[in-house]
Amino acid sequence: MAHSQNSLELPININATQITTAYGHRALPKLKEELQSEDLQTRQKALMALCDLMHDPECIYKAMNIGCMENLKALLKDSNSMVRIKTTEVLHITASHSVGRYAFLEHDIVLALSFLLNDPSPVCRGNLYKAYMQLVQVPRGAQEIISKGLISSLVWKLQVEVEEEEFQEFILDTLVLCLQEDATEALGSNVVLVLKQKLLSANQNIRSKAARALLNVSISREGKKQVCHFDVIPILVHLLKDPVEHVKSNAAGALMFATVITEEMESHYVAQAGLELLGRIRGWMERSQLRPERQEMKRPGPGRTQRRCKSPEGKYAALEAQAIGLLLELLHSPMTIARLNATKALTMLAEAPEGRKALQTHVPTFRAMEVETYEKPQVAEALQRAARIAISVIEFKP
Repeated sequence: MAHSQNSLELPININATQITTAYGHRALPKLKEELQSEDLQTRQKALMALCDLMHDPECIYKAMNIGCMENLKALLKDSNSMVRIKTTEVLHITASHSVGRYAFLEHDIVLALSFLLNDPSPVCRGNLYKAYMQLVQVPRGAQEIISKGLISSLVWKLQVEVEEEEFQEFILDTLVLCLQEDATEALGSNVVLVLKQKLLSANQNIRSKAARALLNVSISREGKKQVCHFDVIPILVHLLKDPVEHVKSNAAGALMFATVITEEMESHYVAQAGLELLGRIRGWMERSQLRPERQEMKRPGPGRTQRRCKSPEGKYAALEAQAIGLLLELLHSPMTIARLNATKALTMLAEAPEGRKALQTHVPTFRAMEVETYEKPQVAEALQRAARIAISVIEFKP
């Protein structure tokens, strides 16, 4: 027979993790209070409600104005793993909006998040990587990560997160845009060696993003030197055979920058040649003083050629790896950026006499590109200009 005693169990179809939020303008201030609650379940429920609300940029703006960001920073240090997970989730959702990125920079969230790089929870670390990836979509966000000295930590985590390939992709996406701003700290953290390993990954996204990161690394002189020193160029040439177009495109772009001779590098090699010549003259003069009757000027005969200054290693490493043939095949890629990178890389290789000689018979290919029409005027202008420069370099006669 039924009785009037109340049950201690929760009613059916009631979710214990959900919280009833206040109505309208009172919603966020009420959640802010609950974020500071000493009750664990109240904090967790408030964070879950924030995860839903933060998809709206207007809510992010209001939360920033009432001081929610400081509460979230404090919750990153919470002893409960679920609180940390939901806090990083709120922050990663926040960073996906422009107003949220501004909040990150204003409240110094970047450094506060970095203390969770070694968090035992993979979900927490994944949210952190996603937040950084969203933040660097603007140059100021990338500069903030660089200024906090976090590049070396991200390079190290790229090696450590072996089991989580998705995390490696997030880190590579972050590094690509940070390296575009400044690669100095990364080069001091052996980033070239780490990226060299990632070029051999079975995951096509990791290979593509590692090649894209090497493209940005190779812009600086020190980056070019390290790419050559650690024998990365043969691997990049091998990636030109990759079945994935994005991988081939980024590999060609990395080769393009790695084989460029900058003015600073040219002066360095000219100075080297000058010092070598000066040393030979001094040696000849010393020998002449010791044995004047036996010394005479030796001129290069038919079988002897004068030694010339060695060009930067990048060009000749690519030529020895048979890069020209693979780059010529890439000129017919369906991807515009792949064709552009291949054309520019071939132009760099044509600066070497051996490369120029090998490309002489392929001038008609570039002439066809010069007159080819494209749907987008910007694409047509870029490709046609690259083809004209390639032809002028190949046909150059010293």
